This record gives sequence, structure tokens and C-alpha cells, in this order.
Amino acid sequence: MKKFILSFALFLCSAAVLQARTVDVSAAYIGASHFDQVRVGAIMAPTLNLLTGVEAKMINERAFEDPIYSVNVPVRLDFDLLKINIAPFYYFKNKSDNSLYQDASAVGVSTQLVMTLQDDEVNDLYTHALIGISYARQEGTVFYEGGDFSNTAYSQMAYTLELHKNFFRTFGFQAGASVFQYPDGITGVTGLRSIMDQQELAFTQTFDVVHDLTKYTMGARVTRMWPDNNATLYLGYRFAEYYTADPEHSFIVGNSFAATRSISADIAYNHIRTVHNDNKRDIFYARLVFSF
Repeated sequence: MKKFILSFALFLCSAAVLQARTVDVSAAYIGASHFDQVRVGAIMAPTLNLLTGVEAKMINERAFEDPIYSVNVPVRLDFDLLKINIAPFYYFKNKSDNSLYQDASAVGVSTQLVMTLQDDEVNDLYTHALIGISYARQEGTVFYEGGDFSNTAYSQMAYTLELHKNFFRTFGFQAGASVFQYPDGITGVTGLRSIMDQQELAFTQTFDVVHDLTKYTMGARVTRMWPDNNATLYLGYRFAEYYTADPEHSFIVGNSFAATRSISADIAYNHIRTVHNDNKRDIFYARLVFSF
């Protein structure tokens, strides 16, 4: 399976280089005490209004015996005042290390509409509103109150609303919230043994791999920008409440910059802690993007 994902990504990268107007090839590493994650991807622009590509991910988690492999195929349609982002994703089946529990897999799609509310090209000012709707269907094991469990398919949805704005070509501000819904019901559910990262449905200002079933998240990010140098410094915060875990805070500090004319980097640190400080985690993120 690993060879298939890597071969598919390399094939797409090769096709992109040959056919696309522009190509961004990326590689990222996310590391923490409880997991390591590697991402590789390529985004190409076949036309002026279309971006598409592929991203493959491999996650080594301490709670799973085998690595978790997934792939998503982002597509972006760019019009004058509207952008449409669609990202189908698939998690390959991961064999359970306990014969009582079901092998886990997942499939879903994330969609976003980004509407331009303000676009002042003279003063380089913009205001964007984002509306997101996502859906996933997971094969896994659902745990209930009283110690019962069920090997079953489990569905969930996420609804996101965000506002993005910049000021004086110097500062950027982003605020948003996501609400999660469970069509199969959440009453009495105490846990879900799954391999899907909940952030496939909505990015919630953390680089953690999230398996706990979320009620809602809310957060904000402030960015200091140096447009002439293609550099930023950003601070992010998120509060999340869960059905199957304690509420927690997430803090991000990061720096993105252009290393050369064709290579850019993004480095960040993420600290997470529950409201009672019972569980603290430190996560490091690094990403390189090569533009052709």
C-alpha cells in the first residue's frame, strides 16, 4: 500500500511538471511524543481558474501497530469573487491489533466556499468569508457507556464559518468556528477507535492528530506579514470541546519565509493542554514547498 501511494504521488508530480502552468511540490513533517507524520504532495495549475493535485500522508501513532496511510485530492476553482475548494479523501484499511475490534478505514469529502466581501487592489486590502461543509464515513469500533462496543460504520459532518481580513498590507486576521454533527447518534458514545484525523473535516488551529469526537471548536489567528520578502510570523489559538475527551486549548506560533526564489518554508510550534492541565502535548511542524 505504501508503494502504491508513493507511486501515485510521483506519477502525478511527473504529469504536473509536463502539463501544468505552475507546480508546487511540498514535503512536510509533524512530530510529537505520540505520533510522527509525513506528508508529500503536488499542486498544479492546468488553467488560470483551476488548481488541483494530490497529497499523501503516512502517520505512525503509538496507539496503532501499523502506519496509517491516506490520500486526498484537492481541487480549487477560482472565479472573480468566489472560490470553491473540494477535497475528497480516503484512509486505507488498517488492520486492528485486537481481534475484537474492527479494521479501520475512512472516506469523505471537505468542501468550502470562499466569498470575497472586499477586494481593494489599489490598497491591497481584502475581506473573505468562508463557509465549509464536510462529511466522512468511518469503519471502526464505537464504544458506549457500560463497556459495550460495536464494530460498525459511523458517519459525521462538520460545518465551518470563517472570516479572513488583512490590514495595511501588514497584518492579517482570521477567526472561525466549526460545529460537528453525528447522523448516527452520539448519545451514550464514549469513544471511537478510528484512524481518521478529524481535521480532514475542518482545520482547527492545531497540528495534532485528533480522533476524539468533537462538539465544536473556535479560534483565531493573527499574522504579521512582510509581502515584499514573502515572509510571515503568525500566532494562533483554538478552544475545542469534545464528546469523548476533556476540553482543550491549542496555541500555535510559526514563521513562513522564502528561502530562495523557488523554495519556501514554514516552521511552527504547537502547544496543547486540557483545561485542567491533565494532558499536555508539544508538536513541531516543518514544511518545504518547491515551485516550478
